[in-house]
Amino acid sequence: MRNHALMSISPAARLLVFAVAMLALSRLVPHPSNFSPLVAAALFSGAICRDWRLALLAPLSAMLVADLWLGFHATLAFVYLGMVLAVAVGRGLGSRRRPALLLGAGLLGSGLFFLVSNAGVWLTQDLYPPTAAGLAACYLAAVPFFHNTLLATLLWGALLFGGERWLSARRPGAARPA
Repeated sequence: MRNHALMSISPAARLLVFAVAMLALSRLVPHPSNFSPLVAAALFSGAICRDWRLALLAPLSAMLVADLWLGFHATLAFVYLGMVLAVAVGRGLGSRRRPALLLGAGLLGSGLFFLVSNAGVWLTQDLYPPTAAGLAACYLAAVPFFHNTLLATLLWGALLFGGERWLSARRPGAARPA
């Protein structure tokens, strides 16, 4: 009976649980700077969850679990806001998951996360002057890390969305999670 209950969960829901676990774990193990499934999991969650609350809960709860272990920091609200925006981009995808749209969503989600999280660095830390030039310097200093965010988003996004497509093809008629 337990196995039957597991099989009744849609492929998308199983992948979302996997993404959340990978997101939390990826923040706790050594990894290259900014190379995590963070944005991809938020995009995926937004795209597959009909309920906004669940779409937000999945990646944000994984973030919170990891932050409880790692500790809280001054830019936390900005990082979470970047995740919320990535979920919103995923919501915009809905069921329209053609490769070009997924690529665009990955670029947009990563770009928004970059802009918001680094604005948080500029606003909450004394590394840069509180001027437009200081903000520009903050963004410029963060550019070398952006390629890892983008590559991770595209790689993990391909795995999540491709995995969902593959699993759904093996199980026709699978419903989206609530």
